[in-house]
This record gives sequence, structure tokens and C-alpha cells, in this order.
Amino acid sequence: MFISRELRKKNIAEYLLYMWQVEDLLRANELSMERVQESLVKPYGLDDANSAELYEWYENLIDMMRQEDVKEKGHLQINRNVIINLTDLHLRLLKSPKVPFYSAAYYKALPFIVEFRTKSDGREKTELENCFDALYMTWLMKLQKREMNEETMRATSEIGKFISMLSLYFKEEEEGRLDLESEE
Repeated sequence: MFISRELRKKNIAEYLLYMWQVEDLLRANELSMERVQESLVKPYGLDDANSAELYEWYENLIDMMRQEDVKEKGHLQINRNVIINLTDLHLRLLKSPKVPFYSAAYYKALPFIVEFRTKSDGREKTELENCFDALYMTWLMKLQKREMNEETMRATSEIGKFISMLSLYFKEEEEGRLDLESEE
């Protein structure tokens, strides 16, 4: 919760990937608050007030996961809303003549996005969901110390650059500093 708060302010992409990790951690703990308390809350060594706040946050996420039926797979609506908001911004950025570097980064990453979509059977997902899936998968592979081939590393590098740029524009927009209207 404390990490998610900071990430949400600083980098929406890192925030989303972190929240996906939290969903997986809650699943790994079988959505049991007793197990979450032992493995996710206690290790922080927080004072009583912060510990209670963190416990309640996890408890609320577990309740949402049960209500939204994402106990075994899938993502919470709050996380899907981030993708929706990013997709909206992405489409506006592509249409704007003021950010040609964004379009260039997107088109450079696009072949890798399409390839990942095909290999992962992600046809039912949006392009941005496929991007985040690729980045999350890569992160998991690194955690598991699994080797990645050069092609995978290059693909996730290009996707990562594109998503990083989108995140920067997202932050600018949230701060009211993004102007995509063309000058006439």
C-alpha cells in the first residue's frame, strides 16, 4: 500500500505492474488474511497504526478479488481502469502532431507487441495489456533467474521504452502540463 501510493504518483506503469504482483501475492497466499498477515504484513515491522492500515488494504483487495471473481486469474477493475485510462491517452497521443517521438516509439515497438500477442494468445487483449503482460512476464522470468534469449530482451526493451514514454505523458497529463491540441 505504501509502495503503491508512491508508485501511483511517480510512474503509472510501475504502479500497475506492482499491483499485478500484489494480486499474485494474494493468490499465492490463497486469499487468506491469516497468511497475508504472516507473509506480507508482519515482515514490514510497522507500528500498530501502519500495520493495521496495511492489513486493511490487503483485506479490501481480497474482498474485491472475490467480488470481481479474479481469485485465480485476471485483474481487479481498479487495475483494468488504469489500462483504460492509458489506452485513452495512448490514442490521443497517436493523433497529436505535437508528440512525434511518441508515435515513433510506438511504431518501433509494434512488431514486438504483435509478435508477443501471437505467441501468448493475447488476441482478446488490448495492445497495452499485451505490453504490460510482456513486461510482467519478463520481470517474473528475471525473478526466477530464467534465461531470456536476445530476441526477448530486445522486444521487452522496445516495449519498455514505449510504455515508459506513455507513463511520462500520463504523469504530465495528471499534473495538467500536457497539451495535445495542435497549434493553428
